[in-house]
Amino acid sequence: MSEPMSRRTLLRATAGGVAAVATSTAVGAPAAGATATRAPAAVRELEDKIREGMARYGIPGVAMGLLYRGKEYVRGFGVTNLDAPAPVDGDTVFRVASTTKTFTGTAVMRLVERGRLDLDRTVRSYLPEFRTADPAASARVTVRQVLNHSAGWLGDFFLDTGSDEAALAEYVAAMTRLPQLFPPGSLFAYNNAALSLAGRLIEVAAGAPYEQVMHTLVTGPLGLDHSRFFLDELPGVAVATSHVPGPDGQPVALPEAFAIPRSLNPAGGLISSARDQLRWARFHLGDGRVPGSGRRLLTPRSIRAMQSRPGPGGTLFVELDGAGVTWMLRPTAEGPRVVQHGGDWTGQHSGFLMVPERGFALTVLTNSEGGPGLTAELFADDWALRRFAGVRNLPAVPRALPDAALAAYAGTYSGEQIDFDGTSYPFELQLVPDAGQLSLRDGDTEALRLAFYRRDYVLALAPDGTDTHSRANFVRGRDGEVTWLRFGGRLFRHSSASTLRTTGKRARIAPATLPYPAVS
Repeated sequence: MSEPMSRRTLLRATAGGVAAVATSTAVGAPAAGATATRAPAAVRELEDKIREGMARYGIPGVAMGLLYRGKEYVRGFGVTNLDAPAPVDGDTVFRVASTTKTFTGTAVMRLVERGRLDLDRTVRSYLPEFRTADPAASARVTVRQVLNHSAGWLGDFFLDTGSDEAALAEYVAAMTRLPQLFPPGSLFAYNNAALSLAGRLIEVAAGAPYEQVMHTLVTGPLGLDHSRFFLDELPGVAVATSHVPGPDGQPVALPEAFAIPRSLNPAGGLISSARDQLRWARFHLGDGRVPGSGRRLLTPRSIRAMQSRPGPGGTLFVELDGAGVTWMLRPTAEGPRVVQHGGDWTGQHSGFLMVPERGFALTVLTNSEGGPGLTAELFADDWALRRFAGVRNLPAVPRALPDAALAAYAGTYSGEQIDFDGTSYPFELQLVPDAGQLSLRDGDTEALRLAFYRRDYVLALAPDGTDTHSRANFVRGRDGEVTWLRFGGRLFRHSSASTLRTTGKRARIAPATLPYPAVS
């Protein structure tokens, strides 16, 4: 009993869902600490998938929130930190990363209702000095386009501008270097920089720092007591420490990876718990009232506006009708729309989705770089949607294409990311026809295989043919030629030859993760 446990042994034990570690709560169900055997079969199956995924992908801790048939289920699995193990529960806090964008969007809608912002006015109406590298595009981009990822400039801009209250203002001032990839409103391309700009719009419209406004307008009124942007505002809470692969491939704790520059808070800085995230789902599934209260936070019209009128569509791991006001709007074969997001930061990966017509919501938070494997299974694949909501992804049956058809897609695809210190790092991918598919190569290594299932749309497969649960698509220009590859929401420009600059470091591409800078 006193024998010390290795990380490998501890991980195996925690992934097994020891009763003392797993906790649960449900409306009308057994109290916290009760065994999960009383839950419906579908809930138990979900718990099993989480435990199996923890073992398969090397995830020390997971928290889950589920709304199913009117009942809430909150679960904790595993531990917060392999170096100082404490059980994960529904109140353990994680960095929810890009799901923060939906909080930013909600604050914007509160300010719209107060007449301080208008979705269809230009950004310049509120920030007259706003500029990117394209002055004309900067002048006509609207607040709505900022929020639906169609603003058009380079989105992977992770510049750290300090920790004081001027961080967002300085970040927006630095956006003058960002190239315009396409005209505003014409295409979907995931854009972190646009959401930090939205945070600055909130500051200007409300006359206070972004984080303060978020608490005043959103997290405070909703009673999200474990949701803040700074850990020192959450004294005594259990924190899910970030974990990354060690030399032997097993997860090791990297506490410093939890930090995020203040300039990125509107795009991905929120700290929250599974219980709070489930309450967030309850609010957005409702009519704008605070759950359990008669207090109205938004009108039903504003709730609907966030989940409708999608901008340009495409793919972000799944096919999208487009984005509403920060929510990703996903079609299904049966018709009901999926409203979703999710987030990725080093050692902090999560998923979040709702099916309003079915009253279903699911959130899963993880504390490891193995997290995307599990979130892909639960949020990009449609197992959870089928089991809990009776809807499926649009069909996608891969088929082999002749080399002559694949030739139009072959070549080099390049992109760019700007890191914390302002250094630009390139992406460059090679697509080569091979056995009826495209071989996606990063340097000399085959990273993925792309299998077409309809014109310009592909499934991303591992080199051995395993499904990664990610879809991507190609975008054509006015001349009908392939101009872009959209992968992970990013746009990679098509060219016939390599344009890669030697920088000593390259950005990475991975299936099932949103763009985020690696911390090591």
